[in-house]
Amino acid sequence: MRAIALLFPGQGAQFVGMGKDVCDAYPEARAVFERADAALAGDLELSRICFEGPPERVNATDVCQPGILVTSLAILAVLERRRGFTRDRAALAAGLSLGEYTAHVFAGSLGFEDAVRLVRKRGQFMLDASLRQPSGMLSLLGAERAAAEAIAAEAASAGVIAVANLNAPGQIVLSGALGALDAAERIAPAHGIRKCRRLVVSGAFHSPLMEPAAEKLARELAGVTFQPPALPIVSNVTAQPVVNPREFPGLLARQVISPVRWEDSVHTMRAMGANLFVEPGPGKVLTGLLRKIDPDASSLAASTLDEVGAFPSNLD
Repeated sequence: MRAIALLFPGQGAQFVGMGKDVCDAYPEARAVFERADAALAGDLELSRICFEGPPERVNATDVCQPGILVTSLAILAVLERRRGFTRDRAALAAGLSLGEYTAHVFAGSLGFEDAVRLVRKRGQFMLDASLRQPSGMLSLLGAERAAAEAIAAEAASAGVIAVANLNAPGQIVLSGALGALDAAERIAPAHGIRKCRRLVVSGAFHSPLMEPAAEKLARELAGVTFQPPALPIVSNVTAQPVVNPREFPGLLARQVISPVRWEDSVHTMRAMGANLFVEPGPGKVLTGLLRKIDPDASSLAASTLDEVGAFPSNLD
């Protein structure tokens, strides 16, 4: 018997045209984008930007976040209608940063329209916080946790810097002020880091520099009603399953200033019995990370039109 865990992608998975092929082929996917456009009426024509670009708009933090969420849910709508993949087939859900909101919609703990509007505002709040101070994110390829923490500690004399993403063995991301990231790059070779790469993001996500965004987001989350989820959601902040809806607003607000413990989250899901991981949404970032975290874990991506059409109707 398969114990299926759903993995939902976060920022960085976006591209111009995401969701368009599926929407052109399946009316149920198009209906999801139409609901999102209605939820954001007067604010953002999400479907047109996602399908047509331009790239700088699709990549903008306040656009790509709702775009990725809606693309994932549009694909799920097709899998449910055409392949019989309903929520009761899954045992667990998790999402990388933004993807945690998609997990909540899938689990029934957060309404679709509320989620679309929340992640739009989340992106705006994070972008606003980024504009307060030049900042960014730096991937340390080949780094282990101890080395990443040591680099951040040494670079802190040049500005705010923190470990932001614990994605997989050898793939850790630092987040901070540009001066501190410059220092981290200079320091990294002495700690055995073979390569550093600046991420194409607007600011220092998942660091203390996002505190203004966390405060605004907390106020928005306080006005949203969360329901008990149909299945446990593994939190980025704790890497543990959560089912109490009273805990969700605080965890989601803390998430933007806390490290994303993705590697730990995958180990938690495996320990809970997950033996098949399904990633519906743009790109295949999370199934790629899964192979680094646990090469023995089985996975299935549903990203392209061909993959959606070939998705098996029987996963048992």
